[in-house]
Amino acid sequence: MNDFSLVDLGMRPFFQQQLSLEELESCQLGRIVEQHKSEVVVLTAGQSHRFSLSPALGVICVGDWVLFNSERITRLLERQSLFQRKAAGSASKRQLIAANVDCVFIVSSLNEDLSLNRIERYLTLAKEAGAEPVVVLTKRDLQSDYEAIQQEVQKLNRLMSVQCVNALDPNDISQLASYCQRGQTVAFLGSSGVGKSTLVNGLLGRQLMETGGIRENDGKGRHTTTHRALSLMPGGGLLMDTPGMRELQITDAKEGIKLTFADIESLADSCRFSDCQHENEPGCAVNIALKNGDLTQRRLDNYRKLLREDSHNSATLAQRRAKDRAFTKMVNSVQDQARTAKKFK
Repeated sequence: MNDFSLVDLGMRPFFQQQLSLEELESCQLGRIVEQHKSEVVVLTAGQSHRFSLSPALGVICVGDWVLFNSERITRLLERQSLFQRKAAGSASKRQLIAANVDCVFIVSSLNEDLSLNRIERYLTLAKEAGAEPVVVLTKRDLQSDYEAIQQEVQKLNRLMSVQCVNALDPNDISQLASYCQRGQTVAFLGSSGVGKSTLVNGLLGRQLMETGGIRENDGKGRHTTTHRALSLMPGGGLLMDTPGMRELQITDAKEGIKLTFADIESLADSCRFSDCQHENEPGCAVNIALKNGDLTQRRLDNYRKLLREDSHNSATLAQRRAKDRAFTKMVNSVQDQARTAKKFK
């Protein structure tokens, strides 16, 4: 990344409008291109800078635009899009995945590990974040019946782009070029071993990510990406690779679920009763669609599962936020009392 501008990094009016002349005179503008445990790398036109993470900034992630000076990051700009999930192993925290992403490649392998449920889960995340989802089915060279599988995935959304590729074939890689234009940020979501790293290397035209083989005992891949990073592609786009997400749970994603399962939402609007649970109620449009074969039981079950998961995780997070607010209020009250007592001594 030597010869580039802020536009190449994804700068656009949405971010420019957040800046004041005073800030532009006293600070530099850059984008976070690497995120590690305790520090981030910020890239601006001409050079990169490394900063330690400061609790005062709040939670930041790869893709964020920030203002900084020679000593520290001073401000985080409002995000245009944000991918987040329930943190792995946590009952009450969220983890930010990527910010200001334009398109997300949902990568799945054309082998026995392909899961429509998992793809719908990723679609929910993409829809909630406001990024364009593109399903990329890898290892086409190892699956003779790939077109039939592609059609099954396409049924999830007729308007969604579904691409079958051999990540080692430059001609297949070129199918994805239209999503990787100058200043466009593309993120990757997908389980370990589905070929994300091979696809990353193919799009970049160089070996950036290590590729891992498939474990013989279960056919799953070895996890090869250890941190989130943005890289500039030859065509001008920005490519973000993320570690495999083995415990991907959703939260605060009700709108994403509605958009991912728009067919079921539309059917529900036609039910006789507004509070229909789609069980045994008369005039249930969802059950009629099931009987007619217009809707699969698998899809309906996954829709219900994601709604339950979102409801549970969102409620847990709300309780945590309320608890944190109460604790902060108590601390402030104690400090006020201490200052008052000191004043009248």
